[in-house]
Amino acid sequence: MKKTAILLMVLTIISKIFGFTREIVLSYFYGASNISDAYLISLTIPSVIFGFIGSGISTGYIPMYSKIQGEYGEGEGNRYTNNVVNLLLILCTVIVAFGLIYTEQIIKLFASGFQGENLALAIRFTKISLFGMYFTGLISIFSGFLQLKGNFAIPALIGFPMNFVIISSILLSYRTNIMALTIGSVLATAAQLVLLLPFIHRKGYRYNFVFNLKDEHIKNMLYIALPVIIGTSVNQINVLIDRTLASNIVEGGITALNYANRLNGFVQGLFVASISTAMYPMISKMAAEDNMEGLKKAVAEGINLINLLVIPATIGSMIFATPAVGLLFGRGAFDERALALTSSGLFYYSIGMIGFGLREILSRAFYSLQDTKTPVINASIAVVINIVLNIILSKFLGIGGLALATSISAIFCTGLLFISLRKKIGSFGMKGIVISFAKILSASLVMGLIAKISFNTLLNNMSQNLSFIISIGIGVVVYFIMIYFMKIEDVDNMVGVLKEKARIIKQNKI
Repeated sequence: MKKTAILLMVLTIISKIFGFTREIVLSYFYGASNISDAYLISLTIPSVIFGFIGSGISTGYIPMYSKIQGEYGEGEGNRYTNNVVNLLLILCTVIVAFGLIYTEQIIKLFASGFQGENLALAIRFTKISLFGMYFTGLISIFSGFLQLKGNFAIPALIGFPMNFVIISSILLSYRTNIMALTIGSVLATAAQLVLLLPFIHRKGYRYNFVFNLKDEHIKNMLYIALPVIIGTSVNQINVLIDRTLASNIVEGGITALNYANRLNGFVQGLFVASISTAMYPMISKMAAEDNMEGLKKAVAEGINLINLLVIPATIGSMIFATPAVGLLFGRGAFDERALALTSSGLFYYSIGMIGFGLREILSRAFYSLQDTKTPVINASIAVVINIVLNIILSKFLGIGGLALATSISAIFCTGLLFISLRKKIGSFGMKGIVISFAKILSASLVMGLIAKISFNTLLNNMSQNLSFIISIGIGVVVYFIMIYFMKIEDVDNMVGVLKEKARIIKQNKI
């Protein structure tokens, strides 16, 4: 799992850098404005409407395909895949038709503060962006198919064509017609699918029209997926509440919240998604084989890896929220007001970064055991807390209050999942996890202190951006030196692997 996770991290770093270029280009030309708000809402609506369905089906698809292939062979697995594909296409058609008819009502649900020109522009954008759901649905299945076949690299690379098309559409929209923004977003999603197609073909997939709702495999998949769909839809309520409150707080609030969430999501995509993506097919197979000891060990390893990478990122993001936002977005139409709003959102999102990360790992553990009800119940409780806190904290902290509410609910949900998983599978090394967590937190706090002192000292002699970059470099070096000498098991294992590889390379050269 570690090797796969490291490969995914490297690919994700490159992809995320390209993705940040996209956000920087958007912020440069449109800042935090009514146009960027309308554009981002048009992207949010289809992702929320279809996101929970897509994530539910793809989550149910992976363990079901593993079971079908093991019992009936690859041919039956492909027939099952085609049935799922056709089911998704028909479902997308129904959702798109509904969205086109009730576009204005849906937008008002997501952004109740939109009026006049903002509302009209959002309607025009959304009527186009809805068609991207067809491609999103197919991508969710075909990415899972490739991961099951051991190809993790290509699904991790699909961000490249997407970001290239979106950046091109932003530049084109600024010079020609504003509608190029949303047309570009649909073409960008299609480009991701185009990249996947030749690789799924090489892995043996062939499309055939199969549509049988009475198929037992589909019924079993839906049994697994339905609680995930409910749970994810519950989580998407957070997005809906956040966006609609942000639209009422300040113009550009949706955009500022989005930029802050993107920065927070960089860590999630880089570390959490890489580890959980590598772990999920493996623990699903262990669960199917009733290898509980292997599953427990893999989950504990995943948790420790998340802690090792996310905790220092949390401290760094909180300390350097403003310099980070300034470095990435502080130019063009992105003014001081946008900087303040986005920095506030990033600071408060960072508090829940570890909660977001561990929740993903723990949820995957339940899904691998085909228990999707427990994460749904826990997530539902957390969402209720989030909604209440959203309303309260936004009155005192504005955009930052919305981010803080999300962070608190994520941490609470993670605590519930730990308790529930412990009850379900028994002890999975919590003592070791807690000791490792304490060591990593200590190293992270020292790292943050030294990095902050370095930043303040360097700021007297050089620019803020250069001071920030050097300080981050110093902090990273300090952190890894400290954890190396703290005798953390996962760190020692990784160092051992690296030493062994270096020894082999040296022998080969000789």
